[in-house]
Amino acid sequence: MIDELRQRYSLKILLRVSGLSKSTYSYYRSDKHTNALNKRKEEDDRILGIILPVFEHHKERYGYRRIILTLEAELSGINHKRIQRVMKDHNLKGKQFRNRYHSYKGDNGEYKENLLLHREVDEINHKTRYIRDFSASKPNEKWATDVSEFRVAGSKLYLSPIMDMYDGSIISYDISVSPDFTQTKRMIDKAFKQYPDLKGLIFHSDQGWQYQMKPYQKWLEDKGILQSFSRKGNCMDNSLMENFFGIMKSEMYYGNSFKSLTELKESMKDYIDYYNNERISIKRKGLSPLAYRQQSLSQLQ
Repeated sequence: MIDELRQRYSLKILLRVSGLSKSTYSYYRSDKHTNALNKRKEEDDRILGIILPVFEHHKERYGYRRIILTLEAELSGINHKRIQRVMKDHNLKGKQFRNRYHSYKGDNGEYKENLLLHREVDEINHKTRYIRDFSASKPNEKWATDVSEFRVAGSKLYLSPIMDMYDGSIISYDISVSPDFTQTKRMIDKAFKQYPDLKGLIFHSDQGWQYQMKPYQKWLEDKGILQSFSRKGNCMDNSLMENFFGIMKSEMYYGNSFKSLTELKESMKDYIDYYNNERISIKRKGLSPLAYRQQSLSQLQ
């Protein structure tokens, strides 16, 4: 800007008005500054060359934190802020998630306990608060389930998965054109076949009609499974499933065009396989759900 205005005003006046010192102005016009800019651009291009293949492999699903975890060796010694800036400069931004389908259609009038909720009483201030506990010390200690809706070409698909709260892995799932009780049965059968001994497991869900059905509750009871419900109208009580659906839809569904239910279904199956086997998490120390699960099971043996 100063160079442009020098045709009309003296350098002394321009430096005084801009608050820029003469030495700083001279540096920015020097070959030294130009060389520094060129060197910075070369390094940024090198970093971009490392990041871009991984970002594209994961179909734009990774933000800078997961990129750093994935490329820990290749990006060693590079400040995380620089990596974040390079990604921002080239619009490499991980996808964000949105809301989902709700399956609640009323209750049967029975009391439904939330086994993940801990009550704390502040006797001094006479207040009571409830704290959700999604933590688990081992696999198959706490599971969660829910149903989510996907639309394409005027039709719908419904995904009904089971998640292990310990590692976030999807234990079993079923995809159907109708969120009926048969779908829930297929999902449960797959999980029980994989893990026959589930005595003491806490199985959490919202108050969807499927989970209030007597046959469903009998299946859990026969296995020694403890059924847990979210409080009515409180979606945060099942936020692990909410988050999974939101992430899946943002990374696989929103912004993509599917020509048929078959194409969408295949993409859903591919994504769950990717999520279980490849998608790393900072919480799981840079491991995918199944890698973290296998590591934990090996240590327990």
